Amino acid sequence: MTTQQIADRLVALCRNGQMLEAEQELFADDVKSIEPAHSPAKSATGKIAVLEKGKAFAASIEQRHSGAISDPVVGGNYFSISMQLDATFKGAGRMVMDEICLYEVRDGKIISEQFFF
Repeated sequence: MTTQQIADRLVALCRNGQMLEAEQELFADDVKSIEPAHSPAKSATGKIAVLEKGKAFAASIEQRHSGAISDPVVGGNYFSISMQLDATFKGAGRMVMDEICLYEVRDGKIISEQFFF
């Protein structure tokens, strides 16, 4: 798959509420998930650790109010999307998350994801 095809597939799955399926299908075994220093979530390395991180995030959502994912912007082996999520989180209340997600692709798989918010 090309970077554009991977980007389009990730967006389609995420828009359909299938983020964990997207990670399982599109991420390399040695993928890195990089969070900013101020994030309550920790960075993770390796597909299993990243999948667990994703499951923990999904489990922290008490109620989803709305969300949006932009079309991808592709440049070489990289693509970015913006994501917005309005949700009530367990123990933290309602908040709106607005972030840029940057992905790197190699050999037909996502090898890194990095979040900016």
